[in-house]
Amino acid sequence: MNTQQKLIDIFKKFPTVGSRTAGRFVYHLIKLPKERIDELIGAITELKNKIKLCQLCFNPYELNGSPAPAGLCPICSDPRRNKNLLCIVEKEADLLSLENTKKYNGLYFILGGTVATMKKEDISQLRINELKKRVSQNSFSEVVIALNPTPEGRTTSVLVENTIKEAIPSPAFKITHLARGIPVGGELEYADEETLESALEGRK
Repeated sequence: MNTQQKLIDIFKKFPTVGSRTAGRFVYHLIKLPKERIDELIGAITELKNKIKLCQLCFNPYELNGSPAPAGLCPICSDPRRNKNLLCIVEKEADLLSLENTKKYNGLYFILGGTVATMKKEDISQLRINELKKRVSQNSFSEVVIALNPTPEGRTTSVLVENTIKEAIPSPAFKITHLARGIPVGGELEYADEETLESALEGRK
């Protein structure tokens, strides 16, 4: 395999990037001067060295200059957050979208994806064991399942709720879901703030 095709195959593994877009990326890189390539390589290296995942919610955060305790992101270490609320989301972009509404002040847990089926190989890709540990070791008053209203999201919501009840057979906290302010088949990442605000306030 030549260098050009190897790089195309790497880009194809990026979310929403197909063969044609991956090829455009490579052709663009070929035209760049060496100093721009070095700048890109440096930025990627710095990203891997400075960005870590929070031990509690798995949200990426930057180490340098962060006042947060070691291993925790600014959200999880913020004493002003409501420690009794936990919101479970699929990915980092969903967390950011909910944060932008300024209507949720609790904690988060990033599941790391969704599943289309209940097959073990699909479920193993999610942070199920970490979720069990999180809910069983904390005194939450409410756990909000905020997954996308897609077929995969709905299947995963059932899995998450069953996982919570398995970890705590008689939970003392409420398990709620976002209201249907999000259109069926839509995604939190692309919803406007007013729609997300309505979905948060109407959760049940």
